[in-house]
Amino acid sequence: MAHIPSGGAPAAGAAPMGPQYCVCKVELSVSGQNLLDRDVTSKSDPFCVLFTENNGRWIEYDRTETAINNLNPAFSKKFVLDYHFEEVQKLKFALFDQDKSSMRLDEHDFLGQFSCSLGTIVSSKKITRPLLLLNDKPAGKGLITIAAQELSDNRVITLSLAGRRLDKKDLFGKSDPFLEFYKPGDDGKWMLVHRTEVIKYTLDPVWKPFTVPLVSLCDGDMEKPIQLEFECINPKKQRKKKNYKNSGIIILRSCKINRDYSFLDYILGGCQLMFTVGIDFTASNGNPLDPSSLHYINPMGTNEYLSAIWAVGQIIQDYDSDKMFPALGFGAQLPPDWKVSHEFAINFNPTNPFCSGVDGIAQAYSACLPHIRFYGPTNFSPIVNHVARFAAQATQQRTATQYFILLIITDGVISDMEETRHAVVQASKLPMSIIIVGVGNADFAAMEFLDGDSRMLRSHTGEEAARDIVQFVPFREFRNAAKETLAKAVLAELPQQVVQYFKHKNLPPTNSEPA
Repeated sequence: MAHIPSGGAPAAGAAPMGPQYCVCKVELSVSGQNLLDRDVTSKSDPFCVLFTENNGRWIEYDRTETAINNLNPAFSKKFVLDYHFEEVQKLKFALFDQDKSSMRLDEHDFLGQFSCSLGTIVSSKKITRPLLLLNDKPAGKGLITIAAQELSDNRVITLSLAGRRLDKKDLFGKSDPFLEFYKPGDDGKWMLVHRTEVIKYTLDPVWKPFTVPLVSLCDGDMEKPIQLEFECINPKKQRKKKNYKNSGIIILRSCKINRDYSFLDYILGGCQLMFTVGIDFTASNGNPLDPSSLHYINPMGTNEYLSAIWAVGQIIQDYDSDKMFPALGFGAQLPPDWKVSHEFAINFNPTNPFCSGVDGIAQAYSACLPHIRFYGPTNFSPIVNHVARFAAQATQQRTATQYFILLIITDGVISDMEETRHAVVQASKLPMSIIIVGVGNADFAAMEFLDGDSRMLRSHTGEEAARDIVQFVPFREFRNAAKETLAKAVLAELPQQVVQYFKHKNLPPTNSEPA
């Protein structure tokens, strides 16, 4: 219940208003089909155990109830997990036939297992996969089906209020009114939910419309009454004046409940993340055969370029159904005429620059190194415009089904800064984000300039970007960190950018339900 106190804030026991945190939780529903029959006189009594990976070890997270005599169970117990887009959250689902009352899994018959990332499930919303035995052979015809659903209540209420003929409280002027909304807490005390802005020197204020999460206002329960006091009563005046009516009125001008769609809503709604890699092959990187070169592949089979591709690609690939990714290069001379190109397919197939998964990108990258000549300059705009053309085509569908992500890996200063600024400003109007990873030890001040965290980017003509779509991270800050740390840093802003674009275009998730 929301409450507008008429006699001032309830001083005794009123909880302070603090920041509101949105924890994204996913509920997984599990069912099995055609499970192995391990019992002699009856059918198997299956239950499912969920394991999560922690530092390379599988840790039991939770388990379902047991389905008696059932080879096609639909478990009522759900698995609830925190969802982190920027992490690879590895899961393993193992099914067992309960033989005893023991909690020890080695005392039950194994029926099969399936492993994947949480991102794989979320991006498909529902998957069905074959169960495997411990030797990776099929567990008969056994299948497992896993469905994902977001648990967060992301509905919001937008209110517009005004006051009329309020009491004059200041000695030499009018009042400075504001509103406070309270709801009863679990302890019975009033808890502050929202405070409007203060409007100076008026007895007839009109407050700006404001939005509050429905879960904050009434715990998300639409059946809970909301108390609005339209007459402002001053108890002291009411006791003193016989003909006292009120000290002004509060007018509810409008009330609208919407759903504040989250990133997970768009992914569960079928939005695909379309991933493209742009790789810097300019001469400043050094000869790839020289161990000092940034393109030198060390005996471990990696370098900073490959590390960046893996860090971002291993996350993004879960959100693209066909996992075919364009991989482009710039700043190199290409055979046979050795002309410089700033937009070429690293698999040397301009009509089909797609690579199969992150492995395919890494293989094409390694294979192309001996066949090109590093040159220059470092021009970003051709590749930015390349991806922007596809993003522009996606806008014609008027649906939230595709969002494009360009990963640019570079070692140095941008040569075509004016053209790149213009390209980024134009791309900010499209379903597109740009991640720049700087490798080596160069001065990356220009990259920081493109990343509009401190101020919005403008083109050389003065046009301002519609939104911040660039995230820059210098690889050198993560050389000695866990590999997952780089992925978290470069992908931190992406979910917000996806939501910001589709909300601005009034595009709900494709399979969304009305609020």
